[in-house]
Amino acid sequence: MTITVLSSLLFFIFTSLGLLHFYWLFDGKWGLKKGIPTIENQANTLSIPRFATLIVALVLVLFGLIYLVKSGFMTFQIPDLVTKYGYWFIPGIFMLRAVGDFKYVGVFKKLKHTEFAKADSKFFSPLCLMVGIFGILLQFMSK
Repeated sequence: MTITVLSSLLFFIFTSLGLLHFYWLFDGKWGLKKGIPTIENQANTLSIPRFATLIVALVLVLFGLIYLVKSGFMTFQIPDLVTKYGYWFIPGIFMLRAVGDFKYVGVFKKLKHTEFAKADSKFFSPLCLMVGIFGILLQFMSK
């Protein structure tokens, strides 16, 4: 795969995830029950403030734009700090997310039978692993 294809794919993934978080921010319900970790009685393990959802949405869209620049479809001067470390930091975050917290999220989670855990095993963790691998591949291809 070329740098353009991988960067464009990451742009699409991050932008889509960011838009989903904006949807949830504005009281969208689709996918929300599977998007928040739950404990055995299906109660949420955490209460997520709207501000946090906004921050996550903005950061995901920003990540998408960073990869859009890397694809070459958009030209914008990115600070050297981002190009030097950010393109390693972003996939690192998603590799850590794929590994998880060893309890509720990630490949090595212990709680595996809740609705969230099943969605995490089927979609979220593999997606995070793929994003991490693609980001790392891009870095090696860019050298």
